[in-house]
Amino acid sequence: MQFASLGSGSRGNATLVSSADTTILVDCGFGIREAVRRMQTLHMDPATLAGILVTHEHIDHVRGVFALARRFGLTIYMTVGSWLSLQPDPAINVVLVTPEETWSIGDLDITPVTVPHDAREPVQYVIQAGVCRLGLLTDLGMVTPHVIKRYQQCDALFIECNHDARMLANGPYPPSLKRRVSGRLGHLSNRQAAALLQTLGTDRLQRLVASHLSEKNNLPELAFDAIRPLLDDDESRLVIARQERTVDWQSVS
Repeated sequence: MQFASLGSGSRGNATLVSSADTTILVDCGFGIREAVRRMQTLHMDPATLAGILVTHEHIDHVRGVFALARRFGLTIYMTVGSWLSLQPDPAINVVLVTPEETWSIGDLDITPVTVPHDAREPVQYVIQAGVCRLGLLTDLGMVTPHVIKRYQQCDALFIECNHDARMLANGPYPPSLKRRVSGRLGHLSNRQAAALLQTLGTDRLQRLVASHLSEKNNLPELAFDAIRPLLDDDESRLVIARQERTVDWQSVS
């Protein structure tokens, strides 16, 4: 299995996941021109995508989803709640998915996982190809026992490191937005991400991608310092996803 990030942060998120026979896109928070440009830097032709998975309706995750689907004739997969919020053009092929029920696209087995976030029916995804297991886990305000159960035994994991609690408290956001970000339906801090990793264990993880970093309330080095000790200081397993550039293809086997 391979995966790559087109970019991750408050202004746009998108992730490519590829197996031997199938490539999908999870979210597309970039406009179509920028999304296609970033895919081309990764030597990816969007016309060959087998579909687009949507996690939830926030604009930093869906800005380019429908334009991509129209231009390249792609199927979109989303929950009923996301569909009700987004109300897509009936001409676009949308498949409604049920949280916690696994389905397949090509040789990828996909499980949408319910997460606590301030959206209508948000999910994240665990994707498996053969024995390889990838977890995508951003946009959740707290770690639940259900999340811990679903994200066991991953070979690779995208994990949200949205904010540093001190930077958020002292930063420029108004109090209401600070409460939203740090609340139970908001986003994980560096410390929360590290605590989740301690619970899950990291021995099996071949690749860990710290994702959805806030440009105003976090720094890559703070996320790096929070996570690195949990990997026995093996920096080769840790990647920090950025807003302004892609993360090149990463492989697990």
